[in-house]
Amino acid sequence: MNPAKPNTIPRDLLKGWDVLIAEDEPDNLEVAERILKFYGANVLSATNGQQALELIKETKPKFIISDLSMPEMDGWALLHELKRERRTMDIPIIALTAHAMAGDRERAISAGFHNYLTKPLTPATFIRDLLNIITEIPELNLQIA
Repeated sequence: MNPAKPNTIPRDLLKGWDVLIAEDEPDNLEVAERILKFYGANVLSATNGQQALELIKETKPKFIISDLSMPEMDGWALLHELKRERRTMDIPIIALTAHAMAGDRERAISAGFHNYLTKPLTPATFIRDLLNIITEIPELNLQIA
Protein backbone atom coordinates (compact mmCIF):
# COMPACT_ATOMS: atom_id res chain seq x y z
CA MET A 1 0.00 0.00 0.00
CA ASN A 2 1.33 3.45 -0.90
CA PRO A 3 0.21 6.07 1.68
CA ALA A 4 1.10 8.87 -0.75
CA LYS A 5 -1.74 7.93 -3.11
CA PRO A 6 -5.23 8.07 -1.52
CA ASN A 7 -6.77 6.03 -4.36
CA THR A 8 -4.57 3.07 -3.34
CA ILE A 9 -5.83 3.11 0.25
CA PRO A 10 -8.32 0.28 0.90
CA ARG A 11 -11.86 1.42 1.75
CA ASP A 12 -11.86 -0.91 4.77
CA LEU A 13 -8.58 0.41 6.15
CA LEU A 14 -10.15 1.47 9.47
CA LYS A 15 -13.09 -0.98 9.48
CA GLY A 16 -14.34 -1.55 13.00
CA TRP A 17 -12.01 1.01 14.56
CA ASP A 18 -13.50 3.45 17.07
CA VAL A 19 -11.87 6.83 16.46
CA LEU A 20 -12.55 9.95 18.49
CA ILE A 21 -12.24 13.46 17.09
CA ALA A 22 -12.26 16.42 19.47
CA GLU A 23 -12.62 19.56 17.35
CA ASP A 24 -14.70 22.70 17.89
CA GLU A 25 -14.55 23.98 14.30
CA PRO A 26 -17.52 22.45 12.40
CA ASP A 27 -15.91 22.34 8.93
CA ASN A 28 -12.78 20.52 10.14
CA LEU A 29 -14.89 18.15 12.21
CA GLU A 30 -17.07 17.33 9.21
CA VAL A 31 -14.09 16.69 6.91
CA ALA A 32 -12.49 14.34 9.44
CA GLU A 33 -15.76 12.52 10.19
CA ARG A 34 -16.65 11.95 6.53
CA ILE A 35 -13.22 10.72 5.54
CA LEU A 36 -12.78 8.44 8.54
CA LYS A 37 -16.26 6.96 7.97
CA PHE A 38 -15.44 6.49 4.27
CA TYR A 39 -12.50 4.30 5.32
CA GLY A 40 -14.69 2.28 7.71
CA ALA A 41 -14.12 3.90 11.11
CA ASN A 42 -16.79 4.29 13.76
CA VAL A 43 -16.41 7.99 14.52
CA LEU A 44 -17.07 9.57 17.90
CA SER A 45 -17.18 13.38 17.89
CA ALA A 46 -16.71 15.96 20.61
CA THR A 47 -16.50 19.74 20.42
CA ASN A 48 -14.34 20.09 23.53
CA GLY A 49 -12.09 18.01 25.75
CA GLN A 50 -14.72 17.50 28.44
CA GLN A 51 -17.13 15.91 25.94
CA ALA A 52 -14.25 13.79 24.65
CA LEU A 53 -13.53 12.48 28.17
CA GLU A 54 -17.19 11.50 28.59
CA LEU A 55 -17.14 9.58 25.29
CA ILE A 56 -13.87 7.87 26.20
CA LYS A 57 -15.48 6.61 29.43
CA GLU A 58 -18.05 4.80 27.27
CA THR A 59 -15.65 3.36 24.69
CA LYS A 60 -11.89 3.13 24.33
CA PRO A 61 -11.02 4.46 20.85
CA LYS A 62 -8.08 3.10 18.84
CA PHE A 63 -6.80 6.65 18.56
CA ILE A 64 -7.83 10.24 19.19
CA ILE A 65 -7.41 13.33 17.05
CA SER A 66 -7.65 16.39 19.28
CA ASP A 67 -7.61 20.07 18.52
CA LEU A 68 -5.26 21.90 20.86
CA SER A 69 -7.44 25.01 21.24
CA MET A 70 -11.04 24.29 22.30
CA PRO A 71 -13.48 25.79 24.79
CA GLU A 72 -14.11 24.25 28.24
CA MET A 73 -11.13 21.87 28.02
CA ASP A 74 -8.41 22.20 25.41
CA GLY A 75 -6.36 19.42 23.86
CA TRP A 76 -3.45 19.93 26.26
CA ALA A 77 -5.73 19.37 29.28
CA LEU A 78 -7.39 16.39 27.57
CA LEU A 79 -3.97 14.83 26.99
CA HIS A 80 -3.06 15.40 30.63
CA GLU A 81 -6.27 13.75 31.87
CA LEU A 82 -5.86 10.75 29.56
CA LYS A 83 -2.24 10.18 30.59
CA ARG A 84 -3.26 10.15 34.29
CA GLU A 85 -5.58 7.16 33.90
CA ARG A 86 -4.29 3.62 33.47
CA ARG A 87 -7.21 2.72 31.14
CA THR A 88 -6.51 5.60 28.74
CA MET A 89 -2.80 6.37 29.09
CA ASP A 90 -1.80 4.26 26.07
CA ILE A 91 -4.40 5.55 23.59
CA PRO A 92 -2.50 7.29 20.77
CA ILE A 93 -3.43 10.97 20.61
CA ILE A 94 -2.73 13.09 17.54
CA ALA A 95 -2.65 16.86 18.02
CA LEU A 96 -4.59 19.04 15.60
CA THR A 97 -3.92 22.76 15.29
CA ALA A 98 -3.97 25.75 12.99
CA HIS A 99 -0.96 27.18 14.81
CA ALA A 100 1.76 25.54 12.77
CA MET A 101 4.74 27.50 14.03
CA ALA A 102 8.32 26.32 14.20
CA GLY A 103 8.74 24.07 17.23
CA ASP A 104 5.00 23.38 17.72
CA ARG A 105 5.26 19.78 16.50
CA GLU A 106 8.18 19.08 18.84
CA ARG A 107 6.35 20.74 21.74
CA ALA A 108 3.25 18.60 21.14
CA ILE A 109 5.26 15.37 20.86
CA SER A 110 7.33 16.13 23.95
CA ALA A 111 4.08 16.77 25.88
CA GLY A 112 2.85 13.26 24.98
CA PHE A 113 0.99 13.58 21.68
CA HIS A 114 1.98 10.89 19.17
CA ASN A 115 2.15 13.33 16.30
CA TYR A 116 0.68 16.46 14.82
CA LEU A 117 -1.76 17.38 12.03
CA THR A 118 -2.28 20.93 10.80
CA LYS A 119 -5.54 22.67 9.90
CA PRO A 120 -7.41 23.28 7.83
CA LEU A 121 -8.09 19.64 7.11
CA THR A 122 -8.55 18.97 3.42
CA PRO A 123 -10.04 15.87 1.81
CA ALA A 124 -7.10 15.68 -0.59
CA THR A 125 -4.44 15.27 2.12
CA PHE A 126 -6.12 14.25 5.38
CA ILE A 127 -6.16 10.45 4.97
CA ARG A 128 -2.64 10.38 3.52
CA ASP A 129 -1.26 12.47 6.39
CA LEU A 130 -3.17 10.42 8.96
CA LEU A 131 -2.03 7.12 7.45
CA ASN A 132 1.58 8.28 7.58
CA ILE A 133 1.12 8.98 11.30
CA ILE A 134 -0.73 5.72 12.02
CA THR A 135 2.01 3.64 10.40
CA GLU A 136 4.52 5.25 12.80
CA ILE A 137 2.56 4.01 15.84
CA PRO A 138 3.53 0.34 16.23
CA GLU A 139 0.33 -0.84 17.96
CA LEU A 140 -1.80 0.72 15.19
CA ASN A 141 0.45 -0.22 12.27
CA LEU A 142 0.04 -3.88 13.19
CA GLN A 143 -3.76 -3.55 12.99
CA ILE A 144 -4.07 -1.82 9.64
CA ALA A 145 -6.33 -3.83 7.32
